[in-house]
Amino acid sequence: MTQAKWVRTLLLGLGLIVAGYAETAGEDPFAERRSRMVQVIEHHASTAGSALGRRTLDPRVLEVMKTVPRHEFVPRSRRAEAYADRPLSIGHGQTISQPFIVALMTDLLDVRPDDVVLEVGTGSGYQAAVLAPLARQVYSVEIIPVLQRSAADCLERLGYKNVQTRLGDGYYGWEEHAPFDGIVVTAAAGNVPPPLIQQLKPGRHMVIPVGGPFTAQQLMLVRKDVDGRVTTRQLLPVRFVPLTGQHP
Repeated sequence: MTQAKWVRTLLLGLGLIVAGYAETAGEDPFAERRSRMVQVIEHHASTAGSALGRRTLDPRVLEVMKTVPRHEFVPRSRRAEAYADRPLSIGHGQTISQPFIVALMTDLLDVRPDDVVLEVGTGSGYQAAVLAPLARQVYSVEIIPVLQRSAADCLERLGYKNVQTRLGDGYYGWEEHAPFDGIVVTAAAGNVPPPLIQQLKPGRHMVIPVGGPFTAQQLMLVRKDVDGRVTTRQLLPVRFVPLTGQHP
């Protein structure tokens, strides 16, 4: 081995040792990327203020976005893109949503520490992971078996003890655990599913994209008043994969 090659090998070995030490010491190599991602989210929130009625998101939501490891919920081949503000493919015709949209939908739910929340469309598990620190319990339904299994494994591995997932058609919710303090739907439905309205607790919200796969979709805030009356408000145009399953 030449001296130059020996030096390069030594430096490479030292680099690996330093990297290993940093990981052991608890340093997060993705922390700076998450901070930049949150700055982009805050910028989008300020420009979308006219639709939202305010120019900032809940600081609790932003703090969670700054800590949840989004790179753990994307395919390894896409990890370099994990904190870009755009949706990414997770296979099977599904995506992990744009970080701003995840933060916005979480903010709109107005989750409280003792809340029980339903998510329709587990996907990668990222939205459930964002909800978990804010709520007492998160229930999440996924219709694609391989995604349900991989999301459940990832959430368990990362220590999200208050998230429970199951395989099923989310259009019909999860009646055993209803009523819910909030419902978030992460796929576009042709209408607001009546079973989800029934399972929403009076006085609380559902956030759902409504529209067809090849037509305009609108992110909608659905409120069920204390007397059971339902009102809806369109917020902004979005693009989601369609809600699948055997339903009207």
